Amino acid sequence: MTAHAFFSRSRNVVALALLCCLLWGSSYPAIKSGYALFGIAAGDLFTQLLFAGWRFLAAGALLLAAAAALGRRLAPAGARAWGRLALLGVTQTALQYLFFYVGLAHTTGVKASILNATGTFFSVMLAHWLHADDRLSPRKLLGCAIGFVGVMVVNLGRGPLDFEFSLLGEGCIVAAALVLAASSIYGRRISQGTDPVVMTGWQLAIGGAVLLAVGEAGGGSLHGFTPGSSLLLAYLALLSAAAFSVWSLLLKHNRVSLVTAFNFMVPVFGTALSALFLGEQVLQWKYAAALALVCVGIWLVTQQAAAARRPAATLGGQPAR
Repeated sequence: MTAHAFFSRSRNVVALALLCCLLWGSSYPAIKSGYALFGIAAGDLFTQLLFAGWRFLAAGALLLAAAAALGRRLAPAGARAWGRLALLGVTQTALQYLFFYVGLAHTTGVKASILNATGTFFSVMLAHWLHADDRLSPRKLLGCAIGFVGVMVVNLGRGPLDFEFSLLGEGCIVAAALVLAASSIYGRRISQGTDPVVMTGWQLAIGGAVLLAVGEAGGGSLHGFTPGSSLLLAYLALLSAAAFSVWSLLLKHNRVSLVTAFNFMVPVFGTALSALFLGEQVLQWKYAAALALVCVGIWLVTQQAAAARRPAATLGGQPAR
C-alpha cells in the first residue's frame, strides 16, 4: 500500500486525526501543570518561551534522529529550501507558540482549548483563496458563522452582556490559531516536494531554537528540573513530534478543509482533560453551548469536503496543535 493510499483512506484519516487531536488536547493541562512544576509565573514571558523552546527543540531532534535512522535525506536541497523551512519554523512553531503560551498563562485551559478551534475556520477561509478545489460554499459559510458564535459564547461572563476577553489571554489564543492556520497551509505546499517528517523535524527544531534564543535574550531562567517535571517536558516533546508529523502527512494527502475540520475534537479533549487533571470547572452552560455550536459548525464544513475529496496530487499546493 502506498503512503497516499494509507493516509487518504477514510478510516485512517479519522483515526489518525483523532489521535492528533487527543495529543494536542492533552497539551493544555500539561502546559499548565508544567508552569506549576517549574514555578513559572503567568507574567514571566521569557521563561515561558524557554519552556516552549526546549520542548520543540527536543521534538525536532527526535524526529530528525528517527528520519536519519530510517535512511531519509535530512539536508534540504539548496538555499531556497532552507529558507522555506526557516520561515515555516519561525511562523508555525516560534510565532504561533509565542502567542499560545502567553495566552494560556492568562486564561484557563478549558477556555483556551475551545478558542483554539477558531483555527479550523481560519483554515477553511484561507483554503478558499489558495486552493481552487477547496472553495467556500453557503454550507461552509454557515458552518463558520455558527462556529464563531460558539467561540463568542465561551467568553460570556455571568450575564449575557458581560463579555470576558483580554488581549493577553483570549486574544493571544485566537492569534495563535490564525498563525497556525496560515502556516499550516504554507507547510502543506512545502510537503508536496519534501518528506513531511523531515520537514516537521526541521520546523520544530528551528522554531524551538528561536524561542530559546528569545527567552535567553530576555533574561528567562528555567529551574526546577525534577524527575516529575522532566518527564512532563519529555511528554510534551513526544506529543509534538508525533502529532505534528502525522498531521503534516494527513494534510499532504487530503484536502485542507477535510483534515482541519477534525480540530473540533481538540476543545472536546482539552476541556475534558483540563477538568480531569487541573480540576477546572466545565459544568457551565456556556461551555456546553460553545462546544455544541463549534461541533455543529465544523460538521457543516466537513460534509461537502468529505463528499468531494480528491487525491492530494491534484491540489495546487499544506499543520496544526
